[in-house]
Amino acid sequence: LDTCHRLNLSRNTGNWKLTGSPNYYGKSTGKGQRCLLDVVNTDICKTAHHGSARSSFLPSQTLVEKIPSLQIGSLGRLPNRYSAWNIPITRFFHVSPSFRAAPVPLFWIIIKPAQKLFAIILGRSIRKWWKSLPPNKRELFKESARKNKWKILLSVSSLGVLFIVFYFTHLEETPITGRARLLVFGKEHFRELSQMEYEMWMAEFENKMLPETDARYQVVERVVGHLSESNKDVPQVSEQKWVVHVVEEPGINAFVLPNGQVFVFTGLLDAVSDIHQLSFILGHEIAHAVLEHAAEKASLVHFLDFLSLIVLTMIWAICPRDSLAIVGQWIQSKLQEFIFDRPYSRTLEAEADKVGLQFAAKACVDVRASSVFWQQMELAETIQGQPKMPEWLSTHPSHENRAEHLDRLIPEALKIRESCNCPSLSGPDPRLIFKLNMQHLLESSKDQQSPNSTKQDLTKPKLDFPHT
Repeated sequence: LDTCHRLNLSRNTGNWKLTGSPNYYGKSTGKGQRCLLDVVNTDICKTAHHGSARSSFLPSQTLVEKIPSLQIGSLGRLPNRYSAWNIPITRFFHVSPSFRAAPVPLFWIIIKPAQKLFAIILGRSIRKWWKSLPPNKRELFKESARKNKWKILLSVSSLGVLFIVFYFTHLEETPITGRARLLVFGKEHFRELSQMEYEMWMAEFENKMLPETDARYQVVERVVGHLSESNKDVPQVSEQKWVVHVVEEPGINAFVLPNGQVFVFTGLLDAVSDIHQLSFILGHEIAHAVLEHAAEKASLVHFLDFLSLIVLTMIWAICPRDSLAIVGQWIQSKLQEFIFDRPYSRTLEAEADKVGLQFAAKACVDVRASSVFWQQMELAETIQGQPKMPEWLSTHPSHENRAEHLDRLIPEALKIRESCNCPSLSGPDPRLIFKLNMQHLLESSKDQQSPNSTKQDLTKPKLDFPHT
């Protein structure tokens, strides 16, 4: 991540378009500040007011009206309000669609239920066979097992060694981070499946795609183009063609398929407070594709599922009744989910946050805004009265822990940003602005309490914050 690139923006009369080497950093009149975005007949490069910033929780404004206030190189003016207050949000922001966004090879999808069924039938058959044996034959069998216990132990150990050898011979280094990870499936498998996945999503969102002339589409396209151009020293970024799709959906969601197809919901565009937050989120999504997390997660699931077949067979063979075997199978699946699957998913999320933050830093984004997004999500859920789910129950880190993790990564990201000769950050830290707004929100809520009320009403917060 040492190489940084400057971009050039080409302006045609009446419209903007991307060129071979787009530059999203135009110069503002008078102050020479750099900007990421521009829209038809709109001068977005405005001088930032040092020491002041518009609150994220002010009266409503559309995305087209937001765009002029989004600036790179300084905090600038934030949108007139954080519009996620009235948008239904999911408990966790999905960095990729649930299972469908990380498909395993089609063959294993088809035979996976058959494998489990075979294990259940085999275990149940062993149990029935054992019960049908006369007592004297059972004793003879037990005696034979005791005499040959070392042979049995050797056989089991050999099987365990085979699994260990298979695991270590399929380890690869993760791009950029260098982390060792299991990778069973080749990249070509996921290229083919990504195309199938892409066609499925396009069919589902056929009537909800924004046209390329839509200002919101242009925002996302330019952010993705800028991120890819700024990180073209990373082979996995420069070799991939990133194609943008903006979907008219209220959900706060975005994901990138392994073949570079970028899907962004308009609910996310309404939820972010500025272009810096959007750039970080899309950097996070691109990081998932670059780090090949879909193939990695599918490989782990396949490996664990194969191991679990042995456990499943033993459960159905040992349990005296089918009802107990069903309970045992459910416990086994939940233990695998909460001990391996979910923690591993959270690890991948944390890694994508780290690499996505580095991508954003090289693009001269104000990386300090990354943690503010998750604090906003946490606040929105609190105001909407959504119950807080323990982190260990989820595939994603909690919003609070995610913000804290990003805060720890921000100093390193700022050094990367500085090494890329980015313009210095002016204006106050967006984290400080959010903290002050939070204090004001709590004070406003207390002021709105009735004299007889003993409970704070956060469902209707006062959103007209003064300028900080």
